[in-house]
Amino acid sequence: MKELIEYIARSLTSNPDAVVVTEEQSEGRVILRLEVAPEDKGKVIGRQGRVAQAMRVMLRVAAVKEDTHAVLEIV
Repeated sequence: MKELIEYIARSLTSNPDAVVVTEEQSEGRVILRLEVAPEDKGKVIGRQGRVAQAMRVMLRVAAVKEDTHAVLEIV
C-alpha cells in the first residue's frame, strides 16, 4: 500500500525526490502519512480535494484486499 501511494504521488509532483511516505500501524489499522514539497501540495490534493479522494479510494481498495483498514494523511 505504501508503494502504491508513493508511486501515485511521485507521478503527480514536480519534485518526486521530496515525496516521503511513512507507514504506521495502530489499533488494527494502517496510517500512511504523505509528505510532499510545499509547492506540490496543491497538485496532490487537487481541485476540491478530488485527487486526494481518489488516492484514498484506491488505498481503501488495496486495504480490503489485504483484509485491513487504511487511512491516508497528507501533511
